[in-house]
Order: sequence, then C-alpha cells, then structure tokens
Amino acid sequence: MSTPQLVVHHDKELMAQAAAARLITKIVDAQASRGSASVVLTGGRNGNGLLAALAAAPARDAIDWGRLDLWWGDERFLPEGDPERNVTQAREALLDAVPLDPKRVHAMPASDGPFGADVEAAAASYAEELSRAAGPENHGAVPTFDVLMLGVGPDTHVASLFPELPAVRETDRSVVGVHGAPKPPPTRVTLTLPAIRAAREVWLLAAGEDKARAAAIALSGAGEIQAPAAGAYGRSRTLWLLDSAAASQLPRSLYPPASP
Repeated sequence: MSTPQLVVHHDKELMAQAAAARLITKIVDAQASRGSASVVLTGGRNGNGLLAALAAAPARDAIDWGRLDLWWGDERFLPEGDPERNVTQAREALLDAVPLDPKRVHAMPASDGPFGADVEAAAASYAEELSRAAGPENHGAVPTFDVLMLGVGPDTHVASLFPELPAVRETDRSVVGVHGAPKPPPTRVTLTLPAIRAAREVWLLAAGEDKARAAAIALSGAGEIQAPAAGAYGRSRTLWLLDSAAASQLPRSLYPPASP
C-alpha cells in the first residue's frame, strides 16, 4: 500500500492539462523501459477532461500509440455507441484522433453485445480478457497497469464501487457486475479493489466543490467499505490530483502538495 500524495491545482482546467502532461511522460517512460504501456481510463467530467487535454497537447505525438493498451475501470452497461458509455465519450474526446491499435483497446462489453443483458457474463468475460493479458511477471489475474485513473464521486465512489454495495466488498474476482447503482444507469461493470491495486500507479481525480467532502473523507482514514476511494491505491504510488475547490476541506496536515 502506497501512501497517498497530493497535487493541488488552481482550477480544473489546469488540473486536466497538468495530468495530461504527466500521463504522456508516464506512457513514454514505460514504452522506453518495457516496450509498451498499459493505462486504465476513467469516465466522468474529470476523466474526459483529461483526455480532451491530452488530445490538445502537442506532446501527445511523443507516445507510440500502437504500443499502448487501454482498459477501463468501469462501464455503464448500455448498448454499443450509447453516448453515456465511457468508451463512447473517450472515443469522442481522444481515441478517434490518435493511431491506436484496435486490438489493444479493451472496451468493456455492451448490453447489446454477445452476452446480451447478462451483466455477470459480461463481467466474467472482461475478467478473462484481463487474465489473458497478465504475464508471468504480474501478480495475479490482471496486468500490472502502468497508470490506473479513477474519478472520485461526491459519495466517495470510484469506478462503479459504491459505498456499502456488494461490489466494494469483493475480494476474489477482478471484475463484477453491479446491480442497483445509486447513480444511473443502475447496471454496470466494474473492476474490483484487488484489480485496481494491481496498478503501479493509481491516480484519483477530483475537481469542484462537490468533491471536497469526498476527498476529505477518503483521505482522513475512512474505511473502504464506507468510502471506496480510501481503498484505491497503487503498488508504488497513489496520487490524488485535485483542484483547489476539491481540496478545500482537506486538513492542513496533508499539505504541502507532492511535487509533480
């Protein structure tokens, strides 16, 4: 378990731009050292804001897009192409503008895919895909992701792991179906905390006043069942990327922010 580090930016636009620059560096470094890189994307306004900032960054061309694996931390179990699906929004923000290898873009199944409305089968299929991608150097049934990004919800949820619901309690499976999510749509597919913790680095993104209480709770020693964001951490680094509004309720003991 890595101790959380904080970087606080003045506003959400600067946060997105700085996070995009940071991600470019991480991907390029991973490709230089291991030949390829793997990143887990997140949806929501902050995740999509980061992708849009990355699309606009001149340095994006430093990435070898053909040697990048993209995964998702969660997905809304809706039909392919639905505008609410995270992969649809990611394609619009960035993916359609860069030369990715389609075989390395690992979207979660849609509700009109081969498993139909069976979200549990869809989750099991994604778990199998992760397991096939895990090499002997990995620890468990998922790859050791270079960076796994998570948005933090106002209720402290990350991915589709909501407080007190069964998915946040899962310790054996890497991917599960979610029923009755308090945020629509109610049916989702999500990585579990053990899968999230397989990442070298976990980045938690929070911007806006509506995220301030969640950040304060998660960073104050709360339990992961009540505050799932508290249970999201990386093997070597856990990085909270916030704007000043989201950081406004943090205790001063957590300052100064970590250096980029």
